Amino acid sequence: MTEKLRKKLITALKIIISAVLIYFIFTKIELKDVLQTLKKSDPLYLFLALLFFVLSKVLSAFRTNLYFHQVGAKVSQLSNLKLYLLGMFYNLFLPGGIGGDAYKGFVIQKEFQPGTKKVISSLLLDRLSGMLLLFVYACALALFSENEFFQTFYWLLIAAIPLSISVFWFANKTFFTTTLTVFWKSLGLSALVQLAQLICVLFILQSLSVNLNSIEYLFVFLVSSIVSVIPLTIGGIGSREVTFLYGAKWLGLDESTSIGISFTFFLITALTSLFGVIYHFNKPKLESVD
Repeated sequence: MTEKLRKKLITALKIIISAVLIYFIFTKIELKDVLQTLKKSDPLYLFLALLFFVLSKVLSAFRTNLYFHQVGAKVSQLSNLKLYLLGMFYNLFLPGGIGGDAYKGFVIQKEFQPGTKKVISSLLLDRLSGMLLLFVYACALALFSENEFFQTFYWLLIAAIPLSISVFWFANKTFFTTTLTVFWKSLGLSALVQLAQLICVLFILQSLSVNLNSIEYLFVFLVSSIVSVIPLTIGGIGSREVTFLYGAKWLGLDESTSIGISFTFFLITALTSLFGVIYHFNKPKLESVD
């Protein structure tokens, strides 16, 4: 099997999985109920949600560039922002082509020659750092929730936060010594990235006039963000919605509202990612800094 054929088959499989998951969701809830929820959305709060989502992506690009600089790729912040946006576009709108992370890695290696292993490790750490903070924030939100589901795991959740950070630090110290000096700075940026996304979702909740169970909805969002990283669907489509559906069932939340939150977040992601098409036709020139 050729590499080109393999990529096409993987893409087709992802599209099928996404379609099956979306179909499955709407066998469990009524589409009209979700649409009714979305119709109530307040444009002002949606605009604020969009602003904080964009802020989260800018901070995420800064974190990625922090790792690039550590491995010797001294790309300017502006150039990296353009490259990051193009990567978002590729991840969501061109799933059959080269992935966003793979494209960024290819361009950085081509322009700065830091070494393929170093580039891959920097992109991997960037992704893992974000997932760690998703987990930490999810544990923290669960501690503040009054839902009985979390009470059984109270002390486990408390222990999980410092333990997960310690494990990640030890992994960095053992396997990624080149980037260890920016460990805490990258972790701080990750905290700001996920905080901005949580505020984004809070504004989505406000736009949909959801005033109850905010902590639980935010918790489900964080879990869905972790699940959506698993490369089984196109841009997390389907996997995020299924997580919201079952999260709502487990925590006693409104299922239509949960799916409405998920769809709204996806639309904000898609709208932002669409601007990357500019750099698809006019590839950004990577400028370096001293």
